[in-house]
Amino acid sequence: MPRIGIRSAVPADLPLLVALDHSYETTHVWQMDINSTEGQSDIHFRETRLPRSVPIAYPRSPALLLDDWMRRSALLVGIVDALPVAYISLAEGIAVSTSWVTDLVVNRPYRRQKIGTTLLLAAQDWAKDRNNTRVVVEMQSKNTPAIHMALQMGYQFCGYNDHYYANQDIAIFFAQYLR
Repeated sequence: MPRIGIRSAVPADLPLLVALDHSYETTHVWQMDINSTEGQSDIHFRETRLPRSVPIAYPRSPALLLDDWMRRSALLVGIVDALPVAYISLAEGIAVSTSWVTDLVVNRPYRRQKIGTTLLLAAQDWAKDRNNTRVVVEMQSKNTPAIHMALQMGYQFCGYNDHYYANQDIAIFFAQYLR
């Protein structure tokens, strides 16, 4: 496992972060089922295995990421051997006393090495420093690797938004209260 440093992004990092491989592959998705009867709707998510591994494009346009980051409260960077290899962007003000993770990206060669976990732990510390009591992480319902990471870290499913992203994908949300 590489030794990772975490720091706030600096302007020189931004082109490198945009160039990271934001795509991922998955063999499972969280499929949404809706059953509606008069006066009641039941919505369920279930993890469904796909017939083969499927490449998934990142739901945000790389061309628009720079603008998005300017509106964020923080952009933390994961550094390995003096090179930015990952980032997490955070927003405040979406919900009361909550830090909201809008992006968490680890460049493909560095995945599955706990770098995403380390960034999310740093985001939790960042949130605590601002007296926030909760962290919410948003992700595509197709992002099974991120879903599993959130669940392993004790995050709980707390909602969804259909057609959330520009590509019309469903966003699902996981939250953890901070101690």
